[in-house]
Formats: sequence, C-alpha cells, structure tokens
Amino acid sequence: MHIPVLAGPALELLGARPRGVYVDCTAGAGGHSALILERLAPERLIALDRDGAAVDALRSHFGGDPRVTVLHENYGQLKAALAGVGCAKADGVLLDAGLSSVQLDDPARGFSFQADGPLDMRMDRGEGEDAAVFLTRTSVEALTQILREYGDVRPARRIAKAIVAAARAGRLNTSGDLAKTIGEALDVTHKAPEETRTVFQAIRIAVNDELTHLETGLRQAVDVLAPGGRLVVITFHSGEDRVAKTVLREAARPRIERHPDGRDRSRRPPLVKLLTARPVTPDATEARANPRAQSAKLRAVERLPTSGG
Repeated sequence: MHIPVLAGPALELLGARPRGVYVDCTAGAGGHSALILERLAPERLIALDRDGAAVDALRSHFGGDPRVTVLHENYGQLKAALAGVGCAKADGVLLDAGLSSVQLDDPARGFSFQADGPLDMRMDRGEGEDAAVFLTRTSVEALTQILREYGDVRPARRIAKAIVAAARAGRLNTSGDLAKTIGEALDVTHKAPEETRTVFQAIRIAVNDELTHLETGLRQAVDVLAPGGRLVVITFHSGEDRVAKTVLREAARPRIERHPDGRDRSRRPPLVKLLTARPVTPDATEARANPRAQSAKLRAVERLPTSGG
C-alpha cells in the first residue's frame, strides 16, 4: 500500500498511547491503518469507510488480523458505529477527509476527468443519487453557490449555467461529458481548463454532503476520545479546513451557558487542548513527490481529563 499524505506527522501526533484503541474513520486503501498497526501496535483498530468497495478490500487485506474490525459506515455516524461493536472510548481517532487514490483512479466511479466513465461520484454507491441525477434537479443558483463554496471556482455562474443546461438536455451522463461542458463554458476545447478539477471536487462534495458529515464526525470524534486520547484530521481544501478549524477551536474553548439576560449560568472547562497552533502541511519533499499532497493540512487535539462529558 502507498504511504498516505502526511503519514509521519499524523502517526506522531496520534500515537500518544501505543497499544490503545484506535479508529481510522476513512480507512480507504488502508495506508494509515497499516501504519497504525505497524508503528503503534494497538490492542484494537476499528477501520471505517463509507465506500463498500473499499470495505471489501480492507476486509480481504486485514481479515487475518484479530486486532482489526472493518466497518461499512459513514463517520458522520461515528458514535453509533463504535457502540455497535462495543467500543465506548478510543485512544486515538484519525480522519483523512481526502478522496482515496483507488476511488480517483477508477473510471467507473466518475470522480476524475482523466478517464471517461459514468457520472456517479458517490462515496457509497448504494446510497443516495449519483451526480448525473443530482445535476438534473439542481438550479443554476444552487450550483453556482456549490462551485464557489466547495471549489473556490471564480467563473462559477458561467460554468453552472452550462452544466445545468447540459444536464436538463440529457447530455451529461459521463465524467467526459462534464469535463467537455466545463471546457465549452470557458471556450477551451484543446485541453481541460484548470477549473475542471475544482468543479469536479465541488460537485463531489455536494453529492456526498461531505462537509455536513465532516462536522458531525469531528464532533462525535471529540466525544468518543478517552481522556488523553487524540484526534488527528487531515483536510485537502479550504472548505474542509474551515470546518475542522471551527469544530476543534470550539471544543478547545470553555463552554459557557447563559441566562436569557446574558448572565453566565455555568462555565464548563474545554473538552480538548489544541496540539497544532497552525495546521501542519507537507514538507517540500512530500509536496514534490505527491502533487495531491500540496493542499493538505493537518490539525490535532488531545482530550482533556477534566473536561467532563
């Protein structure tokens, strides 16, 4: 298995308690899970993924290791998933919000414009509607907002109008159709314009409701940490990083309940302490070796022993 993005910092920050109970919320191709098993020698590793194909591959790869439990679950339901396998608290939780290379490289998934395939883009192909259906019912206004918020796309409305028109005309069925439509919207036909990657990214995030699940999953991850346990999250674009920064900083502040007139009713201590004042980013060597890593940011927190529930 390939070495995942920011593997060194992730394992260093995560591994305050070797031989504990660890959770890999986005096990994917198994890269981080394999490193946790190798370097931290956990008593138990619970590996989640919402992609059924990834789950099958993980079970095949780790099936002989009695320490590993593989679950077909969305980390947005992290607490229920862990409770279902008798895990009340974890010593470490890792959440890598990126798309796995296995998903990206499979044309049948529709995540990439590099090869033509069905315009699906679902993380879990047994759940929800695919991107082709999603785009047929999305308005120009809604898609413009999606492209701006999830992809930082500047000519968002121009591209959104072209995509919605193509979808409603029945001309948007494959990833190649989508890439062609983006190029035509920008009057570029000889190669994919630079906006193509971020448009694909934004639509994928919307189809899978990724930022909602990320926020919920991070809040639940904080809750399931044992005192002294650590949460490490890796994000790959500004929207994901904003969610991670907001949730973790909120958990690191005192929790104040107020009366209607503004007076403090109670003050409870923070749930966590921040371990990364600024996000950790790949060094120059990793960024050169893996262009996908260039936008990655890692944040980490540690659960405080006096924080209560």
